[in-house]
Amino acid sequence: MEEQEKSIQEELSLPILLADRVIKSAQEAESSLADCAELAKQAHKLSHQLRCAARLAAAASSLYDRPLRRIAADVSKNLDRALTLVRKCKHGGGVLRHVFAITTTADHRKVSSLLDSSSADVAWLLSIFDFDSDGGGANLSLPPIASNDPTLAFVWTYIAAVQMNHHHRGRIDAANNLASLARDNDLKKKIIVEEGGVPPLLKLLKERASPESQIVAAGALLSVGNDPRRVKLIAREHAAAVILQVLGDSPIKVQIAVANLVAKMAEMDSDVQEEFGKENVIRPLVMLLCVDIELDDTKLQAGSTSIHSLVQINKELSRSPLLNHTLHTDSNSSSSTTLHKKDKGFESPELKLDLRISCANALWKLSKGCLLNSRKITETKGLLCLAKLIEKEKEELQINCLMAVMELAAVAESNTELRRLAFRPSSPAAKAVLEQLLRVMNESTSPTLLIPAINSIGSLAHTFTMRETRIIGPLVTQLGHRNSNVGTEAAIALGKFVCPDNFNRVENSKAIINSDGIPKLMNLLKANGRDQVHELVLLCYLALNIDKDKGLEHARVLNVLEGAARSVLPRHPELRELFAMAIHHLTLYQAGVHYPYTGSCTVNDIA
Repeated sequence: MEEQEKSIQEELSLPILLADRVIKSAQEAESSLADCAELAKQAHKLSHQLRCAARLAAAASSLYDRPLRRIAADVSKNLDRALTLVRKCKHGGGVLRHVFAITTTADHRKVSSLLDSSSADVAWLLSIFDFDSDGGGANLSLPPIASNDPTLAFVWTYIAAVQMNHHHRGRIDAANNLASLARDNDLKKKIIVEEGGVPPLLKLLKERASPESQIVAAGALLSVGNDPRRVKLIAREHAAAVILQVLGDSPIKVQIAVANLVAKMAEMDSDVQEEFGKENVIRPLVMLLCVDIELDDTKLQAGSTSIHSLVQINKELSRSPLLNHTLHTDSNSSSSTTLHKKDKGFESPELKLDLRISCANALWKLSKGCLLNSRKITETKGLLCLAKLIEKEKEELQINCLMAVMELAAVAESNTELRRLAFRPSSPAAKAVLEQLLRVMNESTSPTLLIPAINSIGSLAHTFTMRETRIIGPLVTQLGHRNSNVGTEAAIALGKFVCPDNFNRVENSKAIINSDGIPKLMNLLKANGRDQVHELVLLCYLALNIDKDKGLEHARVLNVLEGAARSVLPRHPELRELFAMAIHHLTLYQAGVHYPYTGSCTVNDIA
């Protein structure tokens, strides 16, 4: 750590001093004069190269110092070895010392080879920093120091170009090359991050020199950030603050690329996911999703959970670059601003669709399991906008919006306050969402759409009153879906309507039975070759909630539960008490013998 804290001038001063000492000691040598003279010549060349590197470092406004530090340390080690060798060639101190100071031609050749390698390393370093040459610093030769790891040389070259190149095209090409390397394998991604590739890429993204450079930078970060540890390292470089700025004030293609980056990073790490929420990245994403979508503000304000938040979002939407086609940039980017304005005026519907797809995907990943982000989304027009897009759009955008609603509902299921504020039945946003979830269940046959819709309704089971009679029937219908995954999801959702902590469990159980839910559930149990736990749990709840029903008896529910207990309970012992209570309850209303229940009954007792 101490070595890393030294300035570049301090790092270079040691090898320069060692080179001068080698030259002086070689001049004082009394044996192996020719070999010492050769080492002095090599040391002189290295001294000149190192001084050039020191001048370059002093003049650079933004220096990429990783390769310089590594090479300086390696050069110092080799020069120190050369100094030890040439000092042995100066006799004195008696015969014994003379015997131990004998050097061989092989020693000189080995040290000479090391100095040649050091000289080649420094020459390569100077070449990748030479951005005024025709090559623009893109030296793809392999320095000796990276002979065992060629990737290191390429990474150093490209990062140096991204950070230091004066030519805009050179920086873009270098960022593209980093992205290409990152796509190869995880080891190269790891090297890019460890060698300091993230800060230059974030700087390129933030500078807004051109949309292309920002898109390339975001793409490179996206390629690198497919691992939780690397995503954390990206976040430590204040990526969330940069992303917030770029989302709010960039051309639409850049916003798409950055929204994709947000989605990937949020998916990889929960801490980074929450950091985005703290930086308020949610707000521009919702704003971009709501652009050009008409929402009923009168109804919204009548039942809004956070009128202040909605007033604020209205103000910000009115100033949005996507609405008024203006872009605020710094005074040094006037030509870029003009170009962005022109681009904004000719945005295609396809491009706007891509932006919505990316923003909806980002909101989906940001809300997953995160109370902070879910609260921020529901405090804006996010829910209404998602409902509107589920209604109007198809395919990927509709799926992303459904997945976002599903995650929001899942968080609300475990948080009473969020459920009360965002999904209360009188809320216009909640009503709009429910309408679309029911529409999907009634009209769609696609499991990709049905599963998140059913899951969402199940998560909100505790919010519905008895006056809401439109839900149970469609859920029961989905028990008979040809795709068993949809049927299982419907069973899970219905289980939440009839579980012990649902106040309306008895009425909901009657509604399921009246909708012919028992035959469908029994068919699902017969057709489904998997664990069937959720279907059996639903059957247990129905048995407990209904005192006597001919449908349960005719469907031989008691026999099914008794048979399932033997195969399911060894794998799920936590369900033993539930099965025991359901079987006991059913026997009370079966024709024949009744079994007493003491309150601590087990399946084994009943069997």
